[in-house]
Amino acid sequence: MDRAWKRLARGYAALHGRSCATLLPSLAAVLLLLSSCVTMPPETPSAAPPPAPSRATVAPGAQPNRAGVPHGPAPAAAPGAEPHVALLLPLTGRQGAAAATIRDGFLTAYYVSPSSVRPRVRLYDTDTRSVAEAMDSALRAGALFIVGPLTREEVAAAAQLPAPHPPILALNFLPAGAESPGDFYQFALSPEDEARDVARRILAEGHRRGVAVAPDGEWGSRVLAAFREELTAGGGALLAASRFEPLATSYEPAITDVLRIDESTARFRRIESIVGGKLQFQPRRRGDIDFIFAPSSASTARLLTPQLKYFFAGNLPTYATSDAYEPNPTADEDLEGLMFPIMPWLLGSGLADSVRLAASSAWPADGPHRDRLFAFGFDAYRLMMALRAAPAGAGGQARSVASISLEGLTGELTIDPSGRVHRGLDWAQVHNGEPRPLPPPQPEQTPGAGQNPAAGQSPAGGHDAPAPVPSRAAPAPSPPAAQPGAGR
Repeated sequence: MDRAWKRLARGYAALHGRSCATLLPSLAAVLLLLSSCVTMPPETPSAAPPPAPSRATVAPGAQPNRAGVPHGPAPAAAPGAEPHVALLLPLTGRQGAAAATIRDGFLTAYYVSPSSVRPRVRLYDTDTRSVAEAMDSALRAGALFIVGPLTREEVAAAAQLPAPHPPILALNFLPAGAESPGDFYQFALSPEDEARDVARRILAEGHRRGVAVAPDGEWGSRVLAAFREELTAGGGALLAASRFEPLATSYEPAITDVLRIDESTARFRRIESIVGGKLQFQPRRRGDIDFIFAPSSASTARLLTPQLKYFFAGNLPTYATSDAYEPNPTADEDLEGLMFPIMPWLLGSGLADSVRLAASSAWPADGPHRDRLFAFGFDAYRLMMALRAAPAGAGGQARSVASISLEGLTGELTIDPSGRVHRGLDWAQVHNGEPRPLPPPQPEQTPGAGQNPAAGQSPAGGHDAPAPVPSRAAPAPSPPAAQPGAGR
C-alpha cells in the first residue's frame, strides 16, 4: 500500500512539475494516518490491517438522546492528544464498500497535496459505534476538524453535537427543515439538486411544458418533487407524471399513460367500431409537450430511453439526472440523445485527467474503485482544507465562505451562507455511447403546442386519427427487448 501511495505522489508530481520531496509520504506518515483506523474492508487494497481502536465512551454524566448524541458540553481533548482531522465513515457495515471508495478518494487528495500543508488524519468507523461515540473519541483524541459522517441519519445526529465543537463537514445533507448549527457544512451528491439543475436547463432552452416518467419509491419522489418545484417557479409546467416499478424491464404502462398513447388507441377503436372494418392505424402521442424528464439509474435508463423512442417520443428532448449514466460505451448506445448534468470526473477536465492518470500509474493493475464516490471523497478533502483556511466565525458561528470556489472532480464547488455546498456541473449528451459536452443553453422555439412537432402529430396538439382506410391492419411490433437483469 505504501508503494502505491508513493507512486501516486510521484505521478502527480511529474504531471504538475513539483518536486517529489514535497509530495512523497514516508512509511511513518502512512502508519500515522492509519493509526486510529479500523480494519479495512476486504475489498479495499491495503497492507496488513491496522488494529481497531477501542470503543469510545460517552462523556461522564452525559446521557445519549434518541439520536445517539450526548446532552451536555462536548468533551475536551485528553492529555497528550494530537491535533488531527477526523474522518468518520461506516467502513465495516452495509455501507462499507461506498465508504471505502470515499476514503480512497480522500486519501488520494491527501497524498497529492504538498506534504508541508497536510494535516494529521485519523479514521473512525461509525458502523462499530454510534456517531456520538465516534465524535466523543475523536474530540478526546484532539480532533480539530471533523469530516463526516455519511448517512442522513448520522448527519442528523452529528448536527446535535453540543457546542462548542470543531468545524464539521458532513457528507450528506440534513433532512428538509432541520436547522444547521454553527460551523456545520453539508456536502452531498444530491439528485434533488441535479433535478433542479435540469429544470433550469430546460427553461433556459426555451421549453415550458413537458411530462416526467420516474421510478416508484422515495428516491423518485424526492427527485420529481424537486424538479417540479424548480420548473414551476421558473414559469414552466409539468403537465403529467407517471411512475414505474424500478425492477421492471418494460415501462409501457407508464410511458403510454403519460404520452396518452392509450387515448389515441381508444379513439381508433371507436372509429373502427363505427366503420365496421379493419383500418390501418398508427398510434400518436400527445402533441402539447416540449420535453420529457426521465430520471433513473443507469441500468434502467438503458431500457427506458429506447422504449420512449418506440412510443413516438424520439423527437422530444429527453433529460435525466447523472444517475442515468455509467461509463459503458457498448451498453450506453441505448442512451443516444439523452441529456444530463455530469461531473468533470466522468466528462473530463484538466484536474480530472491528471488525477486519473496519476491514480492509474499508482495502481496499474488494480486499486481503489474510482467512481463518483471516489471523486466525492477527493473533493471532501479539498473542501476541508479550504474551510480550515477560511477565517473562523465568532462564537462558533460559520466561517467566512464567500471566497471559497474550487475546481473539483464533482463540479465547481461553492458554499452558501447556510453552509451548504453547491456543485456547478457540466452538461453532456450521449452520442454513439459516449457523453459529449453540451454548450451553454441557447433559447429557441421547440416543438410544442401550436407547431407541427413531427409527422403523426396534429398541429394543435390533438390526437385526431388519420382518415380511415379500409384495410387489414398490420400487427404492431413489440417494444424493445428487455435485457435480463438490467432493472434496478
